[in-house]
Amino acid sequence: MTRIDAKFAALEAEGKKAFVAYMMAGDPDYETSLEVLKGMPAAGVDVIELGIPFTDPMADGPTIQLAGQRALEAGQTLQKTLDMATEFRKGDDSTPIVLMGYYNPIYNRGVDKFLVDAKAAGVDGLIVVDLPPEEDEELCIPAQKAGLNFIRLATPTTDDKRLPKVLTNTSGFVYYVSITGITGAAEAQAGDVAPEVARIKAKTDLPVIVGFGIKTPEAAEAIARVADGAVVGSAIVDKIGQGNPPAEVLAFVKGLAAGAHRA
Repeated sequence: MTRIDAKFAALEAEGKKAFVAYMMAGDPDYETSLEVLKGMPAAGVDVIELGIPFTDPMADGPTIQLAGQRALEAGQTLQKTLDMATEFRKGDDSTPIVLMGYYNPIYNRGVDKFLVDAKAAGVDGLIVVDLPPEEDEELCIPAQKAGLNFIRLATPTTDDKRLPKVLTNTSGFVYYVSITGITGAAEAQAGDVAPEVARIKAKTDLPVIVGFGIKTPEAAEAIARVADGAVVGSAIVDKIGQGNPPAEVLAFVKGLAAGAHRA
């Protein structure tokens, strides 16, 4: 059982929904980013998605693209992202960390080396947005063998024919992308999301977490009511991008987490 599996089992036992928060590693710099990361659990975050900055983030909107640029300009690397996870683990051995990003930096490092290093750093799962199920032998299967969850995205365009393929070899949770398009582009609507979550849950026992377009505590609550939890990324990254100090960013995160936990 991974930390992700354990976290969702504990939340289910408490009758609580999950709050998942995304942040870009190294944005605006390593030290500030590490401070935000370390403060996430106390702000109510159940699972942390830690973005790996990449030069060509094709699934991301301007907010997260800019965060990646800031991080890269400040010298953030895949190694420094793993270093952040290692530092985080010194004070927290239970909050799951999911690395989220693109395959190129992992491929460049070498899959076998990356998986050994990620496991040693205390990483629990991976979301790699540009590796479809047809490429499972590339990273997904080796990651699962190494004890890491491989979390897949489902979208409004994932029809009933495609869904079983998406769910095959997925573990940890399913990340349902509530809108078509890039991150931060539009607002998720619970009424649109509910039937899609039900459709996915009919095909899997995994928790279904909904992200993209959630910007307020009220929206987090509304989405969490119809799913197993909510993910917020761009709204948090935007607060960091505006130059707010970690304490203010974490206060914002705390409000979002409270919203999801009210569901």
